[in-house]
Amino acid sequence: MPNAIIRLFGEGHRVFFLAAGLYAIFALIVWEGWLGIHAAGGMVSEMPFAAPPHLWHAHELVFGYPAAAMGGFFLTAVPNWTGARAARHAFIACAAGLWLAGRVAIWYSGSLPPLAVALVDLAFLPLLAAKVLTQLLNRPKPQNMMFLGLLAMIWTGNLLVHLDWIGVTMTLDAGLRLGLYATCALIAVLGGRVTPAFTRNAMKRDGRTHALPGTPLPLNIASIALPILTALAAALPVPAAVFGALALAAGLAQGARSAMWRPGWTWNQPILWVLHLGMAALALGFFMAGLAAFGIGSEVAALHVLGIGAVGGMTLGVMSRAALGHSGLPLIAPGPLALAYALLPVSMLARWAGSSLGIEGYYTGVLLSGAVWIAVFTLYAATLWPVFWGTRAPRGSH
Repeated sequence: MPNAIIRLFGEGHRVFFLAAGLYAIFALIVWEGWLGIHAAGGMVSEMPFAAPPHLWHAHELVFGYPAAAMGGFFLTAVPNWTGARAARHAFIACAAGLWLAGRVAIWYSGSLPPLAVALVDLAFLPLLAAKVLTQLLNRPKPQNMMFLGLLAMIWTGNLLVHLDWIGVTMTLDAGLRLGLYATCALIAVLGGRVTPAFTRNAMKRDGRTHALPGTPLPLNIASIALPILTALAAALPVPAAVFGALALAAGLAQGARSAMWRPGWTWNQPILWVLHLGMAALALGFFMAGLAAFGIGSEVAALHVLGIGAVGGMTLGVMSRAALGHSGLPLIAPGPLALAYALLPVSMLARWAGSSLGIEGYYTGVLLSGAVWIAVFTLYAATLWPVFWGTRAPRGSH
């Protein structure tokens, strides 16, 4: 067991991707339990956190769960991009502890000073960004340095939430939206790289030499710039029509380039089509958010299409692929993991229905969505549990 613990903190993807999966389960069990009691006519009058339960739920699914996924990804990918030395055990353990301290501080915020809660919760992303910066400087490239700006936007969203909770400003909604849309902008950048690249590589391995995935440069630039502008517009006091136009354009751009990545070719490779599915949800969510700004459809439904389908789907796909690949295992999703990929859109659609079908369908849709989400990440955590704790597979073992 001591060796397994040492291994867990030996690579960023191990502890952070495990923590992300477990926290995704915990956060929804809490939300489901609270909501289920109220749906049954009961009442829970006190929780350990200071925020109303729906805001705790929103904060942790916007800033808590994704931060763990980002920690695992950047600590694993950046050294590969730059050739820099990977983070040592001690740093990874300290960073993971700081992320967990933020979750605990939010959980017990009902009995802690708001300023102390803010300081603890806001500490993780700057530490991660500082480490990423030192590694990126080993081989600085603008297309990689921009991730620091996106992390700063996400952190600023969390800051706005805490300033509201402290009582300094009234920026709660702006902070939550900035955090979610900036995370989606990060996915637009990262997913726009890995989805076509991984698909292209798989097609070449299969002997395909024509009609490979690709994106014209102007469309690629638009698909990155528009989500970033949408995130900024979500936090600034701009007219709804401005935000709506940007979100619609972002959705159209994402959809256009995603269609050029040969998604149909991946139908029998879950490890690939989960990424295409996540990027399709990103396009759909932006488009729905744009329509909602013009009074068509539910904004809450659009936010959950982004949160569940895009953020949940892309992190699930990237985390599981990276965990398998960096453990020396074949890039083939085991059956339970493929089932998790297939179930996540069910969670997204159920949550959309909960917000779109009126009060009669709210509890049914939301509770079903949460139950499926818990099943998804239980399958993920259970399937990859030995990967996170175990030794790397020997070369040539598969």
